Amino acid sequence: MFELYKNSKRFFDGNRIALLENGDEFFPQLLRRINRAQKEIFLETFILAQDRVGKAVQKALIRAAKRGVWVSVTADSYGSYFLESDYIKELTEAGVIYQIFDPQPSWFNARPKLFRRLHRKIVIIDGRYVFIGGINFCHEHMIEHGPTAKQDYTVEVEGPIVWTIRQYCKTYVQAADDSHLGELLQRARNPPKVGKTTMSFVARDNRLRRNDIEKAYLLGIRKAKKRVYIANAYFFPSFRMLRALRGAAKRGVEVVVILQGEPDIPLALRAARCLYDELTVDGIKVYEYLERPLHAKIALIDDDWSTIGSSNLDPLSLALNLEANVVVLDSEFNSQLFDEMKKLVAASRLIESRWLSRRSRVHLMKNFFSYHIMRHWPWVAGWFPAHAPVIREIRARAESEDKSMHERAVQQKHPDASRVRKIIKKRDYADLSEV
Repeated sequence: MFELYKNSKRFFDGNRIALLENGDEFFPQLLRRINRAQKEIFLETFILAQDRVGKAVQKALIRAAKRGVWVSVTADSYGSYFLESDYIKELTEAGVIYQIFDPQPSWFNARPKLFRRLHRKIVIIDGRYVFIGGINFCHEHMIEHGPTAKQDYTVEVEGPIVWTIRQYCKTYVQAADDSHLGELLQRARNPPKVGKTTMSFVARDNRLRRNDIEKAYLLGIRKAKKRVYIANAYFFPSFRMLRALRGAAKRGVEVVVILQGEPDIPLALRAARCLYDELTVDGIKVYEYLERPLHAKIALIDDDWSTIGSSNLDPLSLALNLEANVVVLDSEFNSQLFDEMKKLVAASRLIESRWLSRRSRVHLMKNFFSYHIMRHWPWVAGWFPAHAPVIREIRARAESEDKSMHERAVQQKHPDASRVRKIIKKRDYADLSEV
């Protein structure tokens, strides 16, 4: 598989990657990096909660800002809708730049803007370390949360790929400047090789990179010779990905799909079950993970290809949201991820033909309607205007301002970010619904 990619300009050699399981491994390592940050921190997330985890991250960011580190936080207004003003105020008064991605209108305290959300989960520290995966900044990702704790993964990355990820995220923050790195800038631009992992950063937006993550999956699946393992929280892929998976199974590749058996959103399980007949007829093994809600977005192919990130395999992630994955070419990491897949399988039930044959007519009718809702969701959403998203920046002291974020060079390279506008306000808010 490596021969397919090694000459690609989008892949970088010499990286180090470490897999972190759940918030129990991710949050302590993240806090250590934040506490040691010297110059700069970017944080992007879908959910930032005002719970035990969110408060610990807030305190670490405040300490960093007070010792002179430039800090930017960008949170999606849908996922972080109920974050209160005191939380934001404490950050901004310490000097943190807090941004709300595409604020919700105050229509009867509702959240109508469901589509085209910022679903990425990325942290970049000093232009040296990147955390990227599917874990949000909330207590639900800690095992101590109980039976509803979410099973998920992220990775810590160091090496030449970090600069590419930083430059991409920087385009969404107008106040970002390379000079914030100070004496670390030269190392960040020309980082030494610190490992043996080859990696690519694959993002999805609504301008230039509409299908990049899906294309990365398709390229790997179509060339698979041995195995394809996918563990994904919300599974309702495109027809061409379904055809690719079935084609791989028909030519003798072991294809395993691990989905939620105890879902946090029941409709997600019902929609996925619509596809069970189509998947299993060609020998694809489908498992439902039963230990807790599965929130993972991981996959591996053969012995060296892997991917991890924020992207589910459903219409929201593949056609509407802003997402970010890394594709990893490394046999050691592939083997480590395979061990995690086997643990998931051990805590799952295999969907067999007997289970499928016992489904009632009511169950089949529910599946039928769920299938067509999910199938046509991107088409229906496409009728809604693809508005230029707004990033609303909140500072402790600033005058109102509304202007374009970037110059022409950036507009050409990152049009999805360049159409963003910022609005700085001087007032406080009770919660994000008032923004």
